[in-house]
Amino acid sequence: MTPLAGKLALVTGGTRGIGAAIAARLLADGAQVIVTGTLPGGEGPAGSRYLAADFADSEATAAFAAEAAGLGVDILVNNAGINKVSPFAEIDPADFARIQQVNVTAPFLLARAVVPGMQARGWGRIVTISSIWGRISRAGRGAYSASKFAVDGLTAALAAEVAQFGVLANCVAPGFIDTELTRQVLGKDGIKELTAQVPARRLGRPEEIAAFVAWLAGPENTYISGQNLVIDGGFTRV
Repeated sequence: MTPLAGKLALVTGGTRGIGAAIAARLLADGAQVIVTGTLPGGEGPAGSRYLAADFADSEATAAFAAEAAGLGVDILVNNAGINKVSPFAEIDPADFARIQQVNVTAPFLLARAVVPGMQARGWGRIVTISSIWGRISRAGRGAYSASKFAVDGLTAALAAEVAQFGVLANCVAPGFIDTELTRQVLGKDGIKELTAQVPARRLGRPEEIAAFVAWLAGPENTYISGQNLVIDGGFTRV
């Protein structure tokens, strides 16, 4: 089945981890897929088109958004994001601003760029990858949580305006996902300690996030909009 045949998807940060899994799933569902990464000459999953975009650079982000406005994007997946853990009183204002630029301003500018075309065509899907740290928070997560709570509010406001035109906007908030980066940061002992705190007793898989994003972005989703949907094995409910 190819439920997304004829649709063009833009997946930011689509070269690895959750983003690559989302891009691969959208391709498998029949969409044409453009992925972004920060490095010139990069590549995404086989069959995707790669465009370089540095969302930490405000001018580069604005230029990329202007380019995206003319691509005819039907599905926007705002996946690119950055994080830095710091005690609240030690958060560098420059780091705080950079995290908001990548995690909030870039999704805002991209959504603003592609929404007019979606409205004109009477169909569109916007999925922003948030985090459990946009539903709850912990010590050291001040800058990151600020950005993820922000995209929840941004998405809710956007959804309220565009649903009448057939454009649905949602956030997906992953918990602890088994990516190469997660394993590098936590190590075996850290993962063992972490999974003991998750009711499902395991990390999530990128493909599980991708499957839900693909459903939200597809034709079966006709009425879910403005939501921040958590996929975390029950972690935030205990």
